[in-house]
Amino acid sequence: GKMAQDMTEKELLKMELDQLKKEVKNERQMVSKTGKEIKEYIESMAGEDPLLKGVPEDKNPFKEKGGCAIS
Repeated sequence: GKMAQDMTEKELLKMELDQLKKEVKNERQMVSKTGKEIKEYIESMAGEDPLLKGVPEDKNPFKEKGGCAIS
């Protein structure tokens, strides 16, 4: 598709309208209810979270292959 800056105002408004038509179908819930559920889910998964517990060097696909020395 076109980049936003290449679109006419009418095309941009139609795109926004299409987005709102999709969003209006979403079921809404109170943050006071869902926030607690999200917190409980995160806490229950914390033991498996690599961002919290780290990744073992031998399992890390992004580990540095070689070194770099600046002198």
